[in-house]
Amino acid sequence: MPRGASGSLPGSELSSEQEHLAASRAALSRMRSKVAGLSAAGGDAVSTEYLKAALWHRMRALEDDPEVPLFFGRLDMSSGSTPGSAAERLYIGRRHVTDEAGDPLVLDWRARISRAFYRASAREPMGVRLRRRFGFSAGVLTAYEDERLADAQTPAVDATSALLEAEIERPRLGPMRDIVATIQPDQDDIVRADVSTTVCVQGAPGTGKTAVGLHRAAYLLYAYREQLQRQGVLVVGPNTSFLRYIADVLPALGEIDARQTTIEQLCGRVRVRAADDPAVGRLKGDARMAVVLRRAVWGQLQPASEPLVVPRGVRRWRVPAYQGDEIVAELRTRGVRYGAGRALLPQRLAHAVLVRMEEAAESPDDRVQDQVARSRPMRAWCDAVWPRVDPARLVFRLLADPALLAASAEGVLDADEQRLLAWTTPPRTPGSARWTTADAVLVDEVADLVERVPSLGHVVLDEAQDLSPMMLRAVGRRCSTGSATVLGDLAQATTPWASRDWATALAHLGKAGAHVEELTQGFRVPPDVIAYAARLLPVAAPGLTPPTSVRRAAGGLEVVRSPHPLEAGVQAVATALSGEGSVGLVVPDALTTRAAAALRGAGVAHAVLGEPGDMDSRVDLVPATLAKGLEFDSVVLVEPAAITAAEPDVETGVRRLYVCLTRAVTALTVVHAEPLPDLLAA
Repeated sequence: MPRGASGSLPGSELSSEQEHLAASRAALSRMRSKVAGLSAAGGDAVSTEYLKAALWHRMRALEDDPEVPLFFGRLDMSSGSTPGSAAERLYIGRRHVTDEAGDPLVLDWRARISRAFYRASAREPMGVRLRRRFGFSAGVLTAYEDERLADAQTPAVDATSALLEAEIERPRLGPMRDIVATIQPDQDDIVRADVSTTVCVQGAPGTGKTAVGLHRAAYLLYAYREQLQRQGVLVVGPNTSFLRYIADVLPALGEIDARQTTIEQLCGRVRVRAADDPAVGRLKGDARMAVVLRRAVWGQLQPASEPLVVPRGVRRWRVPAYQGDEIVAELRTRGVRYGAGRALLPQRLAHAVLVRMEEAAESPDDRVQDQVARSRPMRAWCDAVWPRVDPARLVFRLLADPALLAASAEGVLDADEQRLLAWTTPPRTPGSARWTTADAVLVDEVADLVERVPSLGHVVLDEAQDLSPMMLRAVGRRCSTGSATVLGDLAQATTPWASRDWATALAHLGKAGAHVEELTQGFRVPPDVIAYAARLLPVAAPGLTPPTSVRRAAGGLEVVRSPHPLEAGVQAVATALSGEGSVGLVVPDALTTRAAAALRGAGVAHAVLGEPGDMDSRVDLVPATLAKGLEFDSVVLVEPAAITAAEPDVETGVRRLYVCLTRAVTALTVVHAEPLPDLLAA
């Protein structure tokens, strides 16, 4: 048979595989104990601290969770699959484990040889004679499934894996988990893309795009560890609740070096305390603001009003004002940042002074030039001509001073746009300003104009379709010399400044021409649910390929009309709790407080997404605006019409509803009193 039956392992097989699992766990423990026994003794205090940090990271990477299987697959290679090699048996798992002799007991899923586990097929066996998938329960081996790929009697078709389906459909509680056991060939291509390649993934709901992005980060940290540990890896998510949801994925794969953040935290030079009106937010996020800010920064330069005079001994050395202006103009032609030019100016002027000294038959050296460059008259003259720029203070002035805004925006923003952008009642100081996220992004842009933001080796950007051009520029600065994995779905674009096509978004990110991969096969959302949600696509994203589900189980879909939708929704939650897995009650934001009261009244323990302690309960109350990126086994959605009506326009409302409808992994219940939106009612 090409496949073994899924179920309890036969006794001999059970003993053999359990023995290998026990030996692997013992070896991992031994590896960790060996690291723990090492002493950090460097040549100096700095080296010692560096070694301590390295050992701590290694200890973290070797942590074992008995609830998580060390390996999930096995490859029996054909004899001679590699020139000069004998037949091999390879176990594929989440990390590399070796015995005392250094021979591998478990191979890391990211190793090159492990790729056959994901890519081998009956048509192209890749030297694999047999592929075995394991079933686990709480870390204990329970089942197996064999594919005899190199068997001449095996038909050239690829059958469906029952264990693979079971793993995909396994009930989930708490944060997101890794998908190393279920990566599909098209996902594997993205995960293993070269570190120099920027990949954009247009992924329909349930296609695993977020997991693919995180696993690509884990793969790159494995394959290019020295480079990326030095340069850094960053994951950017839409909000802190989302980051908590994905926080355990990389550590579960042994990677703790990637930092996770939101746009607000990334541009954290000012404290965000307010939100913009949609029209204002759209304008602040417009790419034209980069031109306005560049003009505002360089507009701080002033023509010299007097010559530079530097006393030295009994002599006074003079640089004429016109020559000082020429030096400033020459520095600008170099294309340097504002701050770098300001730092170079004293040295250039000091050189001009030294030329005059030499013309007067003096013999100054480099020490004299440095002394002149640091002199008080030099600092005062440079401060007047090339003033210091504080990013937050400059943006504050730009929004508070109509004259400065008009000068900087001339020919870029019209008069109406300038009035919309300016503060109607300017705050007294930058510290008292009620900054918004869009303002923080503007401050970050100015900061980069002043001093270059260091580039990381790789950035994973999730929900990228919701970022404005200025936000994309902020992320792009963090990977200007590195690469990126851009994840999103244009059908789920719900911000007023959202992207409408990937080519434009990638250009703003600084990655024009990056490869765009479209994932349309859903592994998480059941067929009935995705088909129901896809009714919204003609309005949400008419140009996208409708998603399909590869799951055979249709999933539960129920639409209930009730005069008391919250009460009916809570009842549906109680019904869902009789089954397995997590439950999400998705409601319009305006109903969050009432829904929480209804859950408490019914005695249903729950957490409210966005508040402390979320992700710790089996039932989550989810405001519609925070649903993006999350998954629940069962979803109860209340009042679809109210969710769409809460958005500023029809298209955004339909996209928001599309997001909310596609959070279910097993079952979706829609409860409403108001008439359903026309696309769903049909």
